[in-house]
Amino acid sequence: MSLLKVTGLGKSFGGVKAVDGIHFELAAGELLALIGPNGAGKSTTFNMVNGQLPADAGSIQLNGQELVGRKPRDIWRMGVGRTFQIAETFASLTVVENVQMALISNDGLLFSLWRRAADHKRDEALALLDQVGMKSQADRPCSVLAYGDVKRVELAIAMANSPKLLLMDEPTAGMAPKERNELMALTKQLVIDRHMAVLFTEHSMDVVFAYADRMIVLARGRLIAEGKPLELRDHPKVQEVYFGTGKTFEKKAAAAAVEAA
Repeated sequence: MSLLKVTGLGKSFGGVKAVDGIHFELAAGELLALIGPNGAGKSTTFNMVNGQLPADAGSIQLNGQELVGRKPRDIWRMGVGRTFQIAETFASLTVVENVQMALISNDGLLFSLWRRAADHKRDEALALLDQVGMKSQADRPCSVLAYGDVKRVELAIAMANSPKLLLMDEPTAGMAPKERNELMALTKQLVIDRHMAVLFTEHSMDVVFAYADRMIVLARGRLIAEGKPLELRDHPKVQEVYFGTGKTFEKKAAAAAVEAA
């Protein structure tokens, strides 16, 4: 049984169909890449899955429970986590305090001024940081961390509510190649260890080919292809809409290498 099942999903803005009847499924223990050119409907799809945008049509089910019509907070409590293209942490707090804040939120607690939030589930927060390789930096302020480390902290924060499904919006944006691979290898290991699912958008095709189990390709709001990355690499429709007629993944990678040289 699929963890996430999306059927006939649609969303329009001013008469323009941003997402037009797409459907896909995602199983626990799987990384699914959602790719496509700018304006393809990737962000809109993400925002409907986690409830930030109401769907105009279709169904989104998590373990058989309908998500359409629910508030983002309720969807989060059902086990849908999210990371963002620009990492979101509290720069003034330490690394461990950022994770503790997420645990406080997950527990539904409000702390008065006389009760120190820093005492709340510190051991559990440290355990989460250990999973992402950041325990040794637990008491450093987030403001002094390298960007790749901030992304690791954000991942630990996302784990605070033990998500069944994690949505990752451009997780490697702004990262050097080594950092990109380290973050995605870590994500892959968390998927295996926690038996959760990850749906992610990504522009770096090397990341998609290296770490995605499957990928779905959107163009102008419609799903045009679905399958394993290597199966879709030479798909003519994918190459046409994603890179332009006549271009290939290999040619794009070669061009990028020349520019970087």
